Amino acid sequence: MKNTFLFFLCLCALYANSQTSDAATFVKDNYTKTDTTITMRDGIKLYTVIYMPKDASQKYPILMERTPYSSAPYGNSDYNTRIGPNEALRKEKYIFVYQDVRGRYMSEGHNLEVTPYIANKKNKNDVDESSDTYDTVDWLVKNIKNNNGRVGLYGISYPGFYATASLPGAHPAIKAVSPQAPVTDEFVGDDANHNGAFFLLDNFDFMNYFGKERTGPVKDYSAQMFNINSSDLYHFFLGVEPLSKTQSQKYFNHRSYIWDEYLAHDTYDDYWKARNIRQHLKNINIPVMVVGGWFDAEDLFGSLHTYEAIENQSPQNNNHLVMGPWTHGAWGSPEWTKFGTYDFGSNTSKYFQDSLQTKFFNFYLKDKGDFNVAEATVFETGTNVWKNYSAWPPKNVRSENLIFADNEKLSFEKNNLFPVQGNKEPETRNSYSEYISDPRKPVPYTNGVYRSRNNEYMVEDQRFIANRPDVIFFETDTLTNDITVTGRILADLFVSTTGTDADFIVKVIDVLPNNEVTPKSMPRGSSMAGFQRLVRAEVMRGKFRNNYEKPEPFIPGKVSEVKIILNDVNHVFKKGHRVMVQVQSSWFPLVDINPQKFMRIPDAVENDFQKSTIRIYHDAANASKIILPVLIN
Repeated sequence: MKNTFLFFLCLCALYANSQTSDAATFVKDNYTKTDTTITMRDGIKLYTVIYMPKDASQKYPILMERTPYSSAPYGNSDYNTRIGPNEALRKEKYIFVYQDVRGRYMSEGHNLEVTPYIANKKNKNDVDESSDTYDTVDWLVKNIKNNNGRVGLYGISYPGFYATASLPGAHPAIKAVSPQAPVTDEFVGDDANHNGAFFLLDNFDFMNYFGKERTGPVKDYSAQMFNINSSDLYHFFLGVEPLSKTQSQKYFNHRSYIWDEYLAHDTYDDYWKARNIRQHLKNINIPVMVVGGWFDAEDLFGSLHTYEAIENQSPQNNNHLVMGPWTHGAWGSPEWTKFGTYDFGSNTSKYFQDSLQTKFFNFYLKDKGDFNVAEATVFETGTNVWKNYSAWPPKNVRSENLIFADNEKLSFEKNNLFPVQGNKEPETRNSYSEYISDPRKPVPYTNGVYRSRNNEYMVEDQRFIANRPDVIFFETDTLTNDITVTGRILADLFVSTTGTDADFIVKVIDVLPNNEVTPKSMPRGSSMAGFQRLVRAEVMRGKFRNNYEKPEPFIPGKVSEVKIILNDVNHVFKKGHRVMVQVQSSWFPLVDINPQKFMRIPDAVENDFQKSTIRIYHDAANASKIILPVLIN
């Protein structure tokens, strides 16, 4: 969700620049555009834009996106040159429908942040995104000429949530749904928080325009609430912290109801629970294709966990997962062959659009062709190969423990399937690694000075913080075999702190060999030798280590266990590489600063922030480790 609007603007500009003048007129030549409103069961009217094929010789399915980001351009004579999720589907010809969701842009009503689903609706005023979708679909199939009675929904990010929301209580005409990077659970893993840690940078920037309130339907929300005007976000946000400052007259000043809600609900209370749509994805029998990107900084969690929720709660489902080497929504771009220092060797977005997305909707909405694809179609980073699995995670996976040890060593347990040079038992004597976490000098999430979030931080070389005293690392010896990690990674830490709260960020890193060849495409003077490529990272706000609803303070000096689930990967650590794990207690300004004092962090003032000495234990009784899901061939 966060930064999605700007992403879509850039994406559309990129796409438009790649098209010929003939292609730019295709929509107007082949479609008739109609703007209308559709009345919901409670009387609220939702603004809806319909693109109808001019060829009336056949019936067409309806393919719809519901969005909080505007269905513009508005007006029957003003056409969007890019309709539908991809060029192939646009040329296939569907009835394409866009709708401003309740309370956004030209639609009436009040917008709720990730509208909670109402399972047992008692009257016409019990409305949610499911009922709005139902009412919209019902009107469309009854009032739009030449429709074949079948409807599909899709959407990326926030629109991905609206696609998911069409599934519970679905209209019988809905025959195919593709939630893509869907917002799913904003306290545990999407957008607003990860494991209770507030994602400051993205939300501050996003709510500056999205959180702006309105008095009624508008075509344009106009300017942002305030100007950030900074080329160095690290130092800008040092001036914004603590969070209580964000409500000053200079910034939000209670002008955004969503920002107010975020700061008011700092635990996994009823506000967040009601917005977890996963719990309602039961008995889903509509064909679903969930799409996500391994480098999605916003909603990687949403893709993986939406798929998982349907699998677990809908035994007879027709559910598919697609995960590619993409950032947020990059599968919608005309070309995606590279990212950061990765070169994928093929146009991965084109493959998705032609071989998966177009076939999915054509088959289920038009009875055209086939959709004989695997349960999970996932890109394997490290080898640049698409893999097909009958389940995700794959069934032939074994958990392998990587044990932290003295002298910055990371060791596989004995008798594992993938030995490394110098493999040995972890140290059995009392031992720990120690660092001082200073809230006034937080560890940056990325290297360099940026005026917006550096999207490449998810694959960035981690050597830029290697010499910081508040970052510790553990590293294996050189791998003697390839290791394929497929699925969810677990960090199991034993820690102590001199404070009463702390954040823990765990990074799993692929260390390239010193003889790694540097691609010619890289800037002059750069080198891939010894490159420490981030594979996956996650944060846990320590007070939520046992329960998201009931935070607990740390007892200073007492050893506590902190388990952190890292999002899935499908990555090959190649022979000759090393596996590294980094641990730190700040990730700024991506994540807000923990004062390291047990309290309501949105209420913290400067004097509440304190240094803490943090220990990560690796002795016989407290064996910190990383648990890798390793594929067995």
